[in-house]
Amino acid sequence: MNREPQWETFAHEADVGVRGRGATLAAAFAGAATAMTAAICDPARVGAGDTVHIECAAPDRETLLLDWLNALVYEMATRHMLFSRFELAIEPGQAGMRLQASVWGEPVDVAQHQPAAEVKGATFCELAVRQEPDGQWLAQCVVDV
Repeated sequence: MNREPQWETFAHEADVGVRGRGATLAAAFAGAATAMTAAICDPARVGAGDTVHIECAAPDRETLLLDWLNALVYEMATRHMLFSRFELAIEPGQAGMRLQASVWGEPVDVAQHQPAAEVKGATFCELAVRQEPDGQWLAQCVVDV
């Protein structure tokens, strides 16, 4: 289990940037996912009643972040859910890196969640995944929802 990740959204001319930081790469990816929820509604208002499992693999960290956030948007759109809690494991795989995640959330309730956008799909750009000088991992991208 990861320590609590840090996350934030930031303004960008394309749409909204999401950024996660954490002591591990997995925690940074979880932070980016929380920031993506925050671009839609307040994550503190999203309960953790339903669990969804997501797996993906990619040849490098940047592509893995892209695949992870794409998988998350797909689950949000097809299940009409918002997710607020993310538990991830990232390990080396045969052809790169492998991510396994359990995510918790609940169906969108417009009265409760007051979503700023309806998630139907997303376009990601400006991917960045790196370890900062302080040892923390950073995972960020710009999301056009």
